[in-house]
Amino acid sequence: MLNANEILNRNNVKLIGKGSKTLFLAHGFGCDQNMWRFLTPELAKNFTIVLFDYVGSGSSDISQYSKKRYGQLEGYAEDIIEICEALQLTDAVFIGHSVSSIIGAIAAIEKPKLFSKLIMICPSPCFLNFPPEYLGGFDKEDLQELLNLMDKNYIGWANYLAPLVMGTTSSDELIGELSGSFCSTDPVIAKNFAAATFLSDYRYLLKEIKQPTLIFQSQNDALAATSVGEFIASEIMSSELNVIAADGHCLHMTHPEALMNSIIAYAKKSS
Repeated sequence: MLNANEILNRNNVKLIGKGSKTLFLAHGFGCDQNMWRFLTPELAKNFTIVLFDYVGSGSSDISQYSKKRYGQLEGYAEDIIEICEALQLTDAVFIGHSVSSIIGAIAAIEKPKLFSKLIMICPSPCFLNFPPEYLGGFDKEDLQELLNLMDKNYIGWANYLAPLVMGTTSSDELIGELSGSFCSTDPVIAKNFAAATFLSDYRYLLKEIKQPTLIFQSQNDALAATSVGEFIASEIMSSELNVIAADGHCLHMTHPEALMNSIIAYAKKSS
C-alpha cells in the first residue's frame, strides 16, 4: 500500500491556482495533464486545480503500472480515489475528458463525498454499436481492427487516430501534438488502455450518478455523435447538455473559450 506522497509521485500530481473550491482535471486516453493548458490559466484564477497523469501516461511512475489493475477502467478510478484521499479532498468538481468522464463517474459513485459535481467533455459510456437501441459509433470488428493496427504499425495507428480525435479542421500543431503524445506512450500500455476504453460498456452506470453533471458535446465528433451526449443526458438524473458548434473530440484544446465561462459558472453555482 502506497503512502500519500508515493501516490502523488506515482501520478505526477500538481496543484495550481488558489480558490476555496477545487477542480480535479482528468485527461483522456493517450494524453497527459499538459492537454489542459488552454483552460488552466483562467481556471487557476478562480479555483485550486489538481492535475495528474494516469499511470503509464505523461510523467507518471511507469514502474507502478499493472496490466491487471489497468485492464479495466475501475483501475484508473482507483487512482483518482487514492489521489483525492492523499490530498484529503471532498466536494471537489471533477472535470473529465472523453473516457475520463466515465472513470470519474465510477469514482464518484464509489465515493460520493469526493465530488459535488461532474463536468464531462466529449464523454462516451460505450463506443460500440448495439443497433437499433444504441449507436456508440463503431462496430466491434472495426475497433478490433484498430487495436490490431496498434500491434502491427503503432506509428501508423497514432497518425491515423490523431486527426480523427482532434478533428480534421484542427491545426497541424494540435494534431501533431496528439499523435506525438500517443507515440510517447508505451505501446503495450496504450493498447491495454485502448481496449479498456473502446470495448467496454458503462451505459448501466449513468443512472447511478447522483451528482449534478454538465456535459459538453461537440457538434461534429468522429468518436462520439451528439446522440451519445443526448443519451448520457437522458440517463443522468440531474444533467445539462451543452452542444458546441465545433469539430473534434478535444474541445478543451480546440475551443477552450467556448467552455470556459460555462465551466466557471457551473463549478461556482451552489447545488
